[in-house]
Amino acid sequence: MPELPEVETTVRGLARFLQGERIVSVRINRPDLRRPFPSDLVQALSGATISALSRRAKYGILHTDRDHAMVFHLGMSGRWRIDPQDEDRHDHLVLETAHNRFALNDPRRFGSVDLLLASELDLWPPFAALGPEPLGDALTAEHLREATRGRTQAIKLLLLDQRIVAGLGNIYVCEALWRSGINPQKAGGKVTMPQLRRLVPAIKDVLEQSIRDGGSTLRDFAQPDGELGYFATRFHVYGREGEDCHHGDGGIIRRVVQGGRSTWFCPKCQK
Repeated sequence: MPELPEVETTVRGLARFLQGERIVSVRINRPDLRRPFPSDLVQALSGATISALSRRAKYGILHTDRDHAMVFHLGMSGRWRIDPQDEDRHDHLVLETAHNRFALNDPRRFGSVDLLLASELDLWPPFAALGPEPLGDALTAEHLREATRGRTQAIKLLLLDQRIVAGLGNIYVCEALWRSGINPQKAGGKVTMPQLRRLVPAIKDVLEQSIRDGGSTLRDFAQPDGELGYFATRFHVYGREGEDCHHGDGGIIRRVVQGGRSTWFCPKCQK
């Protein structure tokens, strides 16, 4: 599944070609993805100008000059293709400007598209329930202390809770916990403030590095221009079971299952 850096990379890639452009054509090639396309999507976008693009958690947002916002989620395998040379049967939504064609391609159809009034974005239930953005100023050690106080659930699982931090996924939680020296199985309420103060910048650093590298290309993900990200070559623990810890302390990377998801960590340097 595309995670936050992949979505951020996608939004930035689209913005290079789409921001400030007028939509001259909207085509829906099937009635639904995970749920039906909005019935008024074609009317709302046709002739509208894309005034800005943004991201909230793992959602991308196209803002228009008509005070509408189209919110998209890439699901498991979705991506935007810019100026595709050939039609693809998985291009389910196609937007055209005077200069480019943008196709939302989703083979597994787990993605979604919603149309909202700009004034209602923050009140939309999926957004209203979200915690602070991990790259924003609202994510602090103090916030994590309050959110995890007295909690017996593992810190790894708490960080995946979108109500605590918006948009964090399995890859980046594993990597951030390794960077901050925290055992992913440790109860959230027992993580110390010094550890939390290391964790917050570790989360930001690993996400920012991945965005710079173009995302972590796993399975189907690619940027809108077709380029593949290469952060996956920099993983310190994710997918490295049985390999040496990059800290050079003699630790061996282990894999455990938490909440139905694999977790990789170094039991020697993560306490």
